[in-house]
Amino acid sequence: MNNRGIKQGDKLLKMHGKFDRGPVEFRSHIVPQEGEIMALASRNVISVPPTTTIIAAVETMTKCGFRRLPVTDAGTRKLRGIVTSGDIINFMGGGDKYQLVQVKHGGNLISAVNEHVRAVMTQQPVTLPETATIADAVEIIVNRKIGGLPITDGDGVLTAITTERDVMRVLAMERSRLNVEEVMTAALRVTHPDRPIAEVTKEMTRYRFRRLPVVSDDVLYGIITATDIMRYLGSREVFARISTGDITEVTNLPVRSLIAGDLYTIDPKKSINDAAKEMLERNIGALPVIEDARLIGLITEFDLVRAFARRLCH
Repeated sequence: MNNRGIKQGDKLLKMHGKFDRGPVEFRSHIVPQEGEIMALASRNVISVPPTTTIIAAVETMTKCGFRRLPVTDAGTRKLRGIVTSGDIINFMGGGDKYQLVQVKHGGNLISAVNEHVRAVMTQQPVTLPETATIADAVEIIVNRKIGGLPITDGDGVLTAITTERDVMRVLAMERSRLNVEEVMTAALRVTHPDRPIAEVTKEMTRYRFRRLPVVSDDVLYGIITATDIMRYLGSREVFARISTGDITEVTNLPVRSLIAGDLYTIDPKKSINDAAKEMLERNIGALPVIEDARLIGLITEFDLVRAFARRLCH
């Protein structure tokens, strides 16, 4: 990677990509079976009412290992919205939801996290009916880039939820000849270990990234995810580092302080079935692709759903 003329922490790794990434039409190719989405969806869905505090919702997501949490009426279970890890990093400094902290609460994070979750949730989320097919789910996941879909009945009551991981697990049962190099995301924006958390949240929100590779001197240091940043808040570790209550006390820290867990990578020549198996076994959403000790791309659950779905289309 050539860094000249590019400011630290704002690099773009560009490699030649082989995979055609245009829109995919599914309905005429995948034979639909009405209601099949319920066979792979999670039915015992944890949700919270709109009056739950932001910090309580984040703690629930952190404890349960969720990237997203439906928001429903307490009595009827009617779906009112969904809060995602992306909403939380937006709130922590990434985008328009940061105004709740900065303007209404004068930058005081401790005060802001006690607002109701409806203030930061995504309202009117895209949903699926109980009669949906896997093809319906794939079409939305791939063409609208949505990783989780609540499922509702005819009255708008939440009955289940399905994610791109669920869909990937089913589609990966079909063997593919494609390898990782052919379907990985090859044009990567990367960041630096010493970059402040606030700048990383802004970049992730701006580009709708769930994760960023962290690179130092052309060596992969780790991956920072929206879930890592959310967990920082949900574990309450953030409050141990704050004395005045001002959010900048914690968002000015280097992103290296949030990188958690082991770093798993994959070879570009591995099959996409191997990549899917690795992600499912490790319970991770992406694998950096390494060749000759260099980062050349990233393969994600989204990339795999798109690749498997294309194979089924032909």
